[in-house]
This record gives sequence, structure tokens and C-alpha cells, in this order.
Amino acid sequence: MITKQKGTYDIYGDLAKKRMYVNDVLNALCEKYNFGYIETPVFEASELFHRGVGETTDMVQKETYDFVDRGERNITLRPEGTAGVVRWFVENKLYGNLTDPVKVYYNMKMYRYERPQSGRNREFTQWGFEVFGSDTCEADAEVISLAYNAYRLLGLEDVKIQLNSLGDTESRNNYREALVKYFEPHINELCEDCQERFKKNPLRILDCKVDAGSEILANAPKTIDYLNEESKKRFERLQELLDLMDIPYDVNTKLVRGLDYYNHTVFEVTLRDSYALGGGGRYNGLVETLGGPSVPGVGFAMGYDRTILAMEEENVNIPINNSVDVYLLAVSDSEKETACYLAQNLRLNGFIVETDLMNKSLKAQFKSVDRFDAKYLIVLNDEDLQKNEVVLKDNKTKEEERVNINDLVDYIDMHM
Repeated sequence: MITKQKGTYDIYGDLAKKRMYVNDVLNALCEKYNFGYIETPVFEASELFHRGVGETTDMVQKETYDFVDRGERNITLRPEGTAGVVRWFVENKLYGNLTDPVKVYYNMKMYRYERPQSGRNREFTQWGFEVFGSDTCEADAEVISLAYNAYRLLGLEDVKIQLNSLGDTESRNNYREALVKYFEPHINELCEDCQERFKKNPLRILDCKVDAGSEILANAPKTIDYLNEESKKRFERLQELLDLMDIPYDVNTKLVRGLDYYNHTVFEVTLRDSYALGGGGRYNGLVETLGGPSVPGVGFAMGYDRTILAMEEENVNIPINNSVDVYLLAVSDSEKETACYLAQNLRLNGFIVETDLMNKSLKAQFKSVDRFDAKYLIVLNDEDLQKNEVVLKDNKTKEEERVNINDLVDYIDMHM
């Protein structure tokens, strides 16, 4: 028997309905913010992610699915959404005549070769959004508000923003120098990965999962202590906007996020102050890194698996409809023809309809009615059909009503 690959899973049944519900809520919210939908290819040139995400990140070094195709091209399965969206932005020259920001959202499969665990798989669906063209704190605030409101609309109440600033290039360079001086005497006390990160990108040490609880990391320099005056004012302005929008946040000076392209604003949405649900930030140099002009950008991404897991743990009522509106019960071939016609008509008028496709007996069809939890049952018989009528039974009240077929749609619609 061929089985699914480790870190992947089939989506069906109640899980599929939960994901569809989450998807509907998020899509509707993005429309309110006037974001357009985008979907990028599932595989791209490996260089896109190596240049965009960063050679020093764990994602590129350890987690990407890389292969050489039959044309001897280096290809990578999409591990995150931002780099591909930036590539689309640059390739289509959307930076020309930017009178308004370009705002897009996506809902796509991602692939990372990492150890599967609760809420984290090798194949996963990520919802995210990007804003290009605006370098204002208002754009940062809009992105943060969209992320925060998404979780609130999904029923998660105890959510908060973990907020930090990496500052501009000058500030980030000053902070990098401070980290190098601080970590150098302690580098042999850190894990092998951190010793390698120290040489290439010491900010990555702050993201280390192995040394996360060590005093060395706890006492590391803080980003906000190395912000220049302009970056500091920008960060203060963003906090003023979040206060104005009544969005709860904590300044978390250890937050740097796991990707190299961030500058200025970085943030995560957490549940109960500790459980990370998703994150994002500003990446003003990424468009230029990937071959475009200097265009600012800011975005956010969250995983469906972790979000639904959090909703289940918080006992959020996720509406799942496993019932049908109407079950059409027929016995003879002539009645089955009518069942096909009525099912078509009722479905096109917005009702969920089931009928027998397995040549079941009358008794077995009645069992199907109960299994589908049908609101209404229509038993078709030739005598009624000759009068252009059917008997409609309410399965909850058990009341029956004789209805003309021409009035059937209006009658059910009125009584639903």
C-alpha cells in the first residue's frame, strides 16, 4: 500500500470544513481592507529564496526542498510566501507609477523539511498578505491590525502583539556590532549552529531554539538601545497608532524573526502571551535585493494548522454543517427521473440536496435521511407526481405538507 509522506496529511471531513470556515473569514476580512488575491507558483528558482530569505537562515540551510529538474535548473518548493510575491511584483514591473500601494493576500501550500510536530508539518497552508509602496507607520499599523483582527474574528480572544524594531540599516549595523562584542567571549558556550551564525549573521543567535533559555541569550543587548533617533521616533509613532486603534501589544526587545529581510518593524501575534500564531514585519530592501528598484514593503503570514489547533484548544465554536436541506426519496425509475430534475432545480436555487445514487431499498433510503440529518424529506410517488405535487415532510416537527412542484422552491425557502 502506498501511504502519504511524513509531515503531510489528507484534508477531508470536519477538518476540511474547519479550514474552509477559516478561509472564508480571512478572505472576507481581506476584502474589507481592499487587498486583492494572489497565488504564485509552488516551485521557483532556488536563487529566489536563497537571495530573498537569506543564506544564513535555518529555512534555507536546513529546511528547503531543493532539486534539479530535467532542464538542469536548480528548483525549490515554496517554503514561504513573501519572496514569491516580491518576485511577481518585480517581474510585472508593478513598481512603475506607484500612486497607491499594491496590497495582496494569499492562501498557499508551503514546504519545509523539518521535524513534524503539533501544528507544524512539512506541507502546510499559509495565509499571508503584503503591502508594497508605502514606508509609513500607518502601513505597518494597517498590517498589524489586519493580523490582529483576523484572530479575533476567528474567536481567539486572548491575543496580543509582540512588537519590536530592528531600525534602519545604520541602527541594525550598530546592533550587529554590539552583538558580536557581546557573544564573542561566550561563543563556545553556545550550540554549533549558533557558532556558525556568529560568523555569518549574529542576529540569528537570538532565534536559537537550543539556547533559548540560556542566560547568555537572556542578557544579550536589546535592539531598541541601538536605534538611531529617526528609527526611535518611527517606533514610537507606531506604538501611538496601535494605542489609538486599541490593539494590545508588548514591546519584546528579543524579537528579531527568523528571516534576514526584515528591518524596522517586526512583530508576532501570540495567544496568552506565549503561543506564537504568526508574524511579520517590514522589509524595505527586499524588492531591491530581488532585482527591482528601492520599494518599501511590509507583510504578515500565519499557518492554518497552528491557528485551527489554537481554536480547538480555546474551545472556539467552529461552525460545521454536516446536514442537508432536502433528501429526495424515490423508488421506481420514473420517480428517480423526477428526483434528478428536482435535485438540479433545488441545488441551483441554493439548497443542499441529496438523493439515492446506490439503488437502495426504501428502508435503506430512510436510514440515509437520518444519516444526512436532512431538514426536509420528499417522498416521490407516481400518484402525486401526476398531479404535479409532492409531499414535503419536516423531519423535526414530523409535519407533512402537500406542495405543488412549481411552488417547491419558494415554499422551502420561506420555511428554512
